[in-house]
Amino acid sequence: MYWAGFKALISHWRRHKVQLAGLILGLMLATAFWTGVQAINAQARQSYAQAASLMGQDQLAQIVAIDGQNFPQEEYIALRRAGWQVSPILQGRWRHQDSYVNVMGIDPVTAPPVGPTGLGQMSELVSFITPPGVGMAASQTVARLAGVPGLPALQVSPDVVGGLVLTDIGIAQDLLGAEHQITRLIVVTPGTTPLPEGLRMRPAAQDSELTRLTDSFHLNLTAFGFLSFAVGLLIVHSAVGLGFEQRRVLFRTLRALGLPLRALVVLLLSEVAVIALCAGVFGVVLGYGLAAVLLPDVAATLSGLYGAPVSGGLSLSPVWWLGGIAVALLGALAAAGQSLWRLVRLPVLAPAQPRAWARASARSLWWQFGAACVLMVAALGLAVWGQGLSAGFMTLAALLLGAALVLPGFLYAVTGAAQRLSRGVGAQWFWADTRQQLPGMSLALMALTLALAANIGVGTMVGSFRLVFTGWLDQRLASELYISARTKEEAAHLRSWLQGKVDATLPIWGVEVPLDGVQTQIYGMQDHATYRDHWPILKGDADLWDRLAKGDSTLINEQFARRTGLEPGQTVTLPKGHQLRIVAVYSDYGNPQQQMIIANDLLTDLYPQVSRLRYALRVPPDRVAALADALINEFGLPPAHVSQQDQIKAYSTEVFERTFSVTAALNVLTLGVAAMAILLSLLTLSIIRLPQLAPVWAVGLTRQQLAVLELLRALALAGFSTVLALPVGLLLGWVLLAVVNVAAFGWQLPMTVFPTDWVRLGGLALLAAAVAAAWPAWRLASMSPARLVGVFAHER
Repeated sequence: MYWAGFKALISHWRRHKVQLAGLILGLMLATAFWTGVQAINAQARQSYAQAASLMGQDQLAQIVAIDGQNFPQEEYIALRRAGWQVSPILQGRWRHQDSYVNVMGIDPVTAPPVGPTGLGQMSELVSFITPPGVGMAASQTVARLAGVPGLPALQVSPDVVGGLVLTDIGIAQDLLGAEHQITRLIVVTPGTTPLPEGLRMRPAAQDSELTRLTDSFHLNLTAFGFLSFAVGLLIVHSAVGLGFEQRRVLFRTLRALGLPLRALVVLLLSEVAVIALCAGVFGVVLGYGLAAVLLPDVAATLSGLYGAPVSGGLSLSPVWWLGGIAVALLGALAAAGQSLWRLVRLPVLAPAQPRAWARASARSLWWQFGAACVLMVAALGLAVWGQGLSAGFMTLAALLLGAALVLPGFLYAVTGAAQRLSRGVGAQWFWADTRQQLPGMSLALMALTLALAANIGVGTMVGSFRLVFTGWLDQRLASELYISARTKEEAAHLRSWLQGKVDATLPIWGVEVPLDGVQTQIYGMQDHATYRDHWPILKGDADLWDRLAKGDSTLINEQFARRTGLEPGQTVTLPKGHQLRIVAVYSDYGNPQQQMIIANDLLTDLYPQVSRLRYALRVPPDRVAALADALINEFGLPPAHVSQQDQIKAYSTEVFERTFSVTAALNVLTLGVAAMAILLSLLTLSIIRLPQLAPVWAVGLTRQQLAVLELLRALALAGFSTVLALPVGLLLGWVLLAVVNVAAFGWQLPMTVFPTDWVRLGGLALLAAAVAAAWPAWRLASMSPARLVGVFAHER
């Protein structure tokens, strides 16, 4: 009996192949979105760990400059002579036209014995250290850089992370234009003499610094992956629910023949499990493809924002495959849970009643509305009192889930009001029939609402960020040219050479010191009109620039203010006990650290060892290119040490756009999945609704008129869903800007609304609904009268 019952249940899907395809496709897409995002995050974190372990950097202490910049090679030589067993590393970004790569230079003789495979056993060590040298890189990096001039001969090493070239430090100094410069020293055995001024010891990392810095980015991807997963599961839930409703007579028959309820439930669970396993395998494969497509943009974003070398290729383990299939199975069981619960609770003969399932769905509306209210209150509480990124994303989840749960009740209320306001019989039937179809359509409309809200919210965040970011760049990058000297002597010669050639030479000097246990950047600022006219002040005293010039005050960035709770008028104490009054808070987008600015003279008095190599030059715009060429060709500065304002802005804007390209792609895909959910729901409803449409056709409405009404119904429901999605999306945007962004980065962006985007999204929602409804409407318009008449021969 059990096998016969299982075959009877499975036979439903053979007769409804489109519905089965929708079920498999929805589960496959849900699995693909989730596993694809998790694959990207896992690959990035694997790259962080691999980069941190390279040359034992995660196991050994390091010596770095207190200003975070490169320092002279002479300091390394002095430490070696004093008994310190240290190994130098130079790291920087090399670029040639559109090709770029991170370069790490090492000394193979003094390097700790934990480097890449084959480094210590190279038979031709001379070729590694002799120009043009040898570079070790991952296979995909070697393939990407094939034929690019200027690099050493590249060899494949499985231990080097993607996006990085490991070479001799002398070769790296030439590539990066950093002659006699070092980024850090790996401490194999510490010496007994004190460190030179300007250097500090950084202990071995207990956790990857890049992992901490990029947590918000990966949480953002995870959130969108979960949203896409939820939208896909709504398709599954809808298809499973409609499949249960269509088989209500079959359930009654099987129960009447003696099949126990428990056995029926087990058979249905087995059916769902078989479908989930098949869809899960295809979903994991599709997720792999999605991750492979999006990973290059993710790698470019992480490299641009954080200097994180991330592999451009995926390395997947069996655990990843098994995890993806498990996600598909659990998602399918969760999607089928409500339908199974209703089946268990309904009496034996109730499923045979035509509207039993609809009434069971309608009774759940009050429970959904109550749950939605609880979730909205929870979202408000988390937004106001929650702390950290987790609270921010829990706020987003509660807001979106609450909006999804309130949608069916909202649509019931709107269609009920429209029915009461209607005057004609046809209009009243249209709205009453629309209301009756809501149980079958609500899940697809939830998916559409979530997709629209996510698009509006993320669009508001990205648009607001873009407006503020471009304006902020204009303020912060007010100087036309930025240069870096390689040595103190070169810096002095440079200042002398620039006299009479520029309007102003403004130092960019700074140190990095621990302040109350937090590494803090302290920069000096010269009193000049450039800063008075352009610096992006958020709030401050009227005479802030005069007070700063006197040397008794400081400016702090927004991150510093938010982390410490300090405001203008309060004081901050430097590590050496020097107290300064805070006179302003300024915006500092893109910087994960807290920062403060003091008078330049005060900086050199407190930290005489500060590196004095970087400068901003004020130059008439028509002379910028000529001066940049002169600095490179006549003065001899490496091209990497001369940056024009427009080049920095163009690069920053490119990084910005690539940062949000992944979320934009996920938004578009989510909206497409929602349109597919509507299509599948309408196709299924067009089959089971024939007993309701046939009487209307029999009393005078033509098939073409019914088809037009079906199309109008889809447009109306999509329009109502868009109306609800708009405030939800704006709230989502506010949470992203005022809660998540503050928790992740320490700054808040002003919110700007974009009504034209709302119109565009509304039009896309209506277009998606129209396209989804076109096929079912066409099928109804072309349906033979004999099939409609046949409905009356099978009345139950």
